[in-house]
Amino acid sequence: MTDPAPTTRRPLQALLTTLTLVALLLALAIGLAPNLDTRAVQLGERLWPGYAADLRVDPTPPECDPEEVAKRAERCVEAPAPQPAGDPFAEEDPFADEEDPFADDAEAPAGENCAAVRNLRDTCDLRHAAFATTSERLTPGVRRFRAVELAVSALAQFPYSKHLLVILVILGALTTTGKRMHIALRSPATLLEYRLSQGGQLAAHALWLWSCLNDVSIQRESSAEADDPMLSVLWIAGFALLGALNLRHLAAPPDTLSQGPQDKWRLPMVIPLYVYMALIGGAYFLGVESHDSGQAIFLHKFVQHPTIYIGIGLYIWAGMMLSRTRLAPLSFDVLLPWGLPPVLLAWLVVVLAAFPTAYSGASGIFVIAAGAVIFERLTAAGATPRVALAATAMSGSLGVVLRPCLVVVLVAVLNKQVTTDELFHHGLWVFALTAALSLVAFLLWNRDPIALSPPRTAARLSARALLPLAPYGGLALLVIVVAAVVFKTPVNEHTAPLVLPVVMIALLAYDRLTTPARDVLGALTSATGEATHHVGALLMVMAGSVGLGGVVERSEVMALVPASFGSVWITMTVLVVIMVVVGMTMDALGAVVLVSVTVATVAYDNGIDPAHFWMVVLVGFELGYLTPPVSLNHLLARQVIGPAAAVEVTDPRTGFWERYEHLLVPMIIMGTALVIVAYGPLFFY
Repeated sequence: MTDPAPTTRRPLQALLTTLTLVALLLALAIGLAPNLDTRAVQLGERLWPGYAADLRVDPTPPECDPEEVAKRAERCVEAPAPQPAGDPFAEEDPFADEEDPFADDAEAPAGENCAAVRNLRDTCDLRHAAFATTSERLTPGVRRFRAVELAVSALAQFPYSKHLLVILVILGALTTTGKRMHIALRSPATLLEYRLSQGGQLAAHALWLWSCLNDVSIQRESSAEADDPMLSVLWIAGFALLGALNLRHLAAPPDTLSQGPQDKWRLPMVIPLYVYMALIGGAYFLGVESHDSGQAIFLHKFVQHPTIYIGIGLYIWAGMMLSRTRLAPLSFDVLLPWGLPPVLLAWLVVVLAAFPTAYSGASGIFVIAAGAVIFERLTAAGATPRVALAATAMSGSLGVVLRPCLVVVLVAVLNKQVTTDELFHHGLWVFALTAALSLVAFLLWNRDPIALSPPRTAARLSARALLPLAPYGGLALLVIVVAAVVFKTPVNEHTAPLVLPVVMIALLAYDRLTTPARDVLGALTSATGEATHHVGALLMVMAGSVGLGGVVERSEVMALVPASFGSVWITMTVLVVIMVVVGMTMDALGAVVLVSVTVATVAYDNGIDPAHFWMVVLVGFELGYLTPPVSLNHLLARQVIGPAAAVEVTDPRTGFWERYEHLLVPMIIMGTALVIVAYGPLFFY
């Protein structure tokens, strides 16, 4: 999670950051290109009417020769009109005075159809005139405009989105592995823990490498049309480089590792989550099915929805740019004048964070993007580290049901029984419920007297604190309006991953240009560098989740679940348990894929409304992400916060509640919400 002592050379990290920046900018351009091309063609039509039909390609010279056709028309002699045939039954011999017309050497009458020739001449003249007119209209200005427009059009039809996703995963994984920042319960502190962590990663990469090599071999020998073999080649190269990096780390461990006594309970905690997923997948496919290419097949499934996972990379990038601006501190300054107790301030942050969470794609992504700022500002406002850590982990939990969350979009893509509009409509009620439950819980958790500042004074100071935020809001609104009006790209669940990074680039540029340093490029590079290892850490977990889902799917574990329970109450109870367990072990997007192909049918067949079921799934996932032993959102919070998140050391308590309140309070809130969401609507079935 944290880098004990980076040993990877800085030039390599700089190269990986640069390549990731290029990949993210390319992904951004590919996503925006279709609408940009449409607007460019419309602009061309306004400037040069007929641009789309006539000027997008060079005209083809007519094949006919106008002079030759004209001469043919001048020399044309009409063929003689055919004579009426004689009566074959007449007494006189019709062949007495002329040659037999049925003889082999009979000749056709001379001449041609002059009307047709004249029509050909006119058509040829028109074609040459049109060619000349179009050629004259192809001015240098038109050609320059067309070159740009066709380049945008080609980008809009980019056929290598899957390859781009694989490259993004590999670049991120190389950075994360180089910095030793993969997601795990604990960071290695001793040499044994370090070797176990790196050895586990080496084994995972070796299993994936072996599976991809076998996949390529099978594709070559198969007579069926293979998937794009270049994808397997990219995976092979990536896993080989990752394995080599693990070997290098094993050969040169950091000097900061402890040589003291070893806590055996920490050993399994230092192994990254994706390693467990890869090892389970490898053990199943090799040991149970003897299917050497099994994991490679599910890596191919992982890239079947490249825009979803590339969107995650863009969201994280936007979040890292946000962390380089003064937006979060300035926003906190608006809240502080009201004199809220730290616990209630933490609740307000959790509720307000729901809205950017919805635009960041998933709860874990927002925790990565803004977790460090939230923790820092809450502790500065007087919150204990435990309260600040709980709020940071929960900051991404309430917004996953709001528009335009990427997880909900994937649910609608994979399940035709529901639509995004339907899910987001129900999501508003779920958000209101969780916000209210959170308020009650935080009020009960509060140990400080509630003495708010005088409303007039607080409102005046808060309004004054809003003034520095006004330029940011105006600039963001301008970018959004331009995107919607000029480029026909309004912000919605499909375009948010594309528009948001553009907004953040503009805000980052403004933020840095208004400081003495004015280091826009440096800030952008720094944000991209941090985004790179977060992208690698999260996408590797997601890739492993898809493989783990494949194990569950192929092992037919869900076949043990009865097709009918005879009661929606029993069915819902079983589904709730499954959803929480899945949320405890998998990321949201991988879990949605698994649930869609396994559990969803059980719910539908037992009479549970599809929209109700998916609300239960989303709330169950969020409870799982806050529940030990994994607690993915807590892990991500610790990763971005750093050593300050080690509350067991920084804020020791003796009682069970005091020691684990940062885990228990979020669990109680989301657990209560899950019970209400799951069972409340059943009374109306």
